[in-house]
Amino acid sequence: MIFKEFELKEEGSLEGARLTVFIQEPSKELYISKRPMVLLCPGGGYEWTSDREAEPLAYAFMAKGFNTAILRYSCKPAQYPTALLELGRAVLIIREHAKEWEVDPDSIIVQGASAGGHLAASFACFWKEDFLSEKLLGAATKANKEKLRPNGLLLCYPVITSGEHAHRGSFDNLIGGRYEELGDKVSLEKQVNGDVPRTFIWHTFTDGSVPVENSLLFATALKAHNINTELHIFCEGGHGLSLANEITESPSRKEIVPSCEVWIDLAATWLKAYFK
Repeated sequence: MIFKEFELKEEGSLEGARLTVFIQEPSKELYISKRPMVLLCPGGGYEWTSDREAEPLAYAFMAKGFNTAILRYSCKPAQYPTALLELGRAVLIIREHAKEWEVDPDSIIVQGASAGGHLAASFACFWKEDFLSEKLLGAATKANKEKLRPNGLLLCYPVITSGEHAHRGSFDNLIGGRYEELGDKVSLEKQVNGDVPRTFIWHTFTDGSVPVENSLLFATALKAHNINTELHIFCEGGHGLSLANEITESPSRKEIVPSCEVWIDLAATWLKAYFK
């Protein structure tokens, strides 16, 4: 395995913001050379980045044949758009090193869980906006913007809406009291456009922290823009399940839900269908 770590210092970044990359080391014994990259954004309500949604998911996707990376983005007291800039920088780093790491530069999938899902989906909606390319690349040209393009979006029980079904704590941490200024901007069901990549989403019907309506609202907006989407709603399970098995069980011991364990296999099937 090739292991690399990159410190991230964007406008507003906090100490500890970093990108950690795990690469399947190329070998003449292996038929597969270039692999897709799954870039993970752990959840944590924009207050921290969850260990349960970081390395365990990275290793699970690696075991299924993908290169992986983990973004430990800046959380509270950092506010919007710091984490978004860090995610953009992470995508640029991966594309810059794609040949060296034998990553397919056209198969960079941004994954996020919970508030990390909000971050990933925000990037999928906003990657083409001038403010990102200007801050990250110094220019807002069409060619520069393409360097930021995510090729896929993979969401696990994501925070999406700042409206009726909001996880209010995530938005309080992300934008503070700036609801009048930014409330609609960060309510992502209102921000979907034709440049959002194909998307995979899963959620549970009984999620008591981030209501399933978040995924339903986003999926409905994706459908309105004819964005190819796969959506799975599982009938039981709380929030923050991660792999939904003993590997990612917390001390509260509420995260083993056998019916949800299959999500990682469904996601891998989806990835292999569209990203070679």
